[in-house]
Amino acid sequence: MAKKSGLSAEDVVDLRSQLDEGSQPMVWFTAAAVGMEEGRSAKLLAVTDPPEGDFIQVRPTGSKDEMSFSPAELTLEKPPPRKKPATPPPAQPEPPRETEVVHPYLPEAPVKPAAPKPKPAPAPAEQAPAKPAARKQSAKTTFPEVTITLVTTGEGEWAVEVLQGTRRTVRPTPVPPAQVAQAAKLLTPEVSEIVEGVLNAARAQQLARVEQLRAELEAAQKALEELGA
Repeated sequence: MAKKSGLSAEDVVDLRSQLDEGSQPMVWFTAAAVGMEEGRSAKLLAVTDPPEGDFIQVRPTGSKDEMSFSPAELTLEKPPPRKKPATPPPAQPEPPRETEVVHPYLPEAPVKPAAPKPKPAPAPAEQAPAKPAARKQSAKTTFPEVTITLVTTGEGEWAVEVLQGTRRTVRPTPVPPAQVAQAAKLLTPEVSEIVEGVLNAARAQQLARVEQLRAELEAAQKALEELGA
């Protein structure tokens, strides 16, 4: 069987796109795959990020294990169907042994037994190729890192964004301050204290603004009364 080349960078990008679309494409193992027979198929499960080491997760056909491999150990080239081994020719029967005939009128001579013909030595049994060491299954499945960030503008407004690995999955989205305060209380006391301090500062700022607007409204009302309205 000809050796299959591994996955190129373009192949990895195309496979990642197919996973994002909800499909699970098939790949095949190359001769470089440790613990796997060359040409065996597998279903693609995930392509982790960043692409370092064995970052392509697959499930070999006929197995329930999830295993990780590098691009050099996988290929998109489907191997040709295997040829059936040729049937060996039937064994030829041994020729009959020769026996010595004694004439009835001659004294009997000792019959020498025919020397047995040496049997052909059996062909040495073909030794099965040593199986490569089985790949150690990873103790746990790796998942991309998720980062959740809360941002405040300093005026009492909050926004949240989510990064999955290096990809932004949730863009900055406004969040009510009351929900931020409720979520902070479920976290550590340090986080709750910091968030509560920011909310108190925003309350004080808004209260000062309300007092300023109230004073301006009273001054305008007084000026209006002086004009005789």
